[in-house]
Amino acid sequence: MLPAMHTDVTLTRGGTVLIVDAKYYSHATQQQFDKRSVHSGNLYQIFTYVKNKEVELARAGVPHEVSGMLLYARTDEEVLPDGVYQMSGNQISVRTLGLDLPFEEIRAQLDGIVDGHFAEESHEL
Repeated sequence: MLPAMHTDVTLTRGGTVLIVDAKYYSHATQQQFDKRSVHSGNLYQIFTYVKNKEVELARAGVPHEVSGMLLYARTDEEVLPDGVYQMSGNQISVRTLGLDLPFEEIRAQLDGIVDGHFAEESHEL
C-alpha cells in the first residue's frame, strides 16, 4: 500500500552522493502568513531519500557522505529558493534552474551546480 519512491537523479563521486529531485511549479515557493518557504512536502521527500540512502550505505559498510538537492525551475517570482541547509547531519540544498535559455546555457548551469557541490564536498571529506 506504500507508493514507490524513486529519486530523479543520484550522482556519486567516490563516497560522496548527491540526490537531486527536480520540481516545476508556477510558484517555486509556498506562502503562509506572508512568509515564503520551500514546499514542505518536497523538503520531506528529499530528506527521506537522503536518509534512506545513508542507511543503505551504512549497512553496506561503505564510507559515505549523502546530500540532497531540490532543483526548481526558475520562475518570474521575485523570491526564489536558493540556499544550503544542514538537516540532521546532512546537507540539503535548494537551487533554481533557468529553463528559458539555450540548451548550452542550461547545461552550463547544471555542470556548475554539480561541480560546485562535489568541490565543496571533497573539501569536507
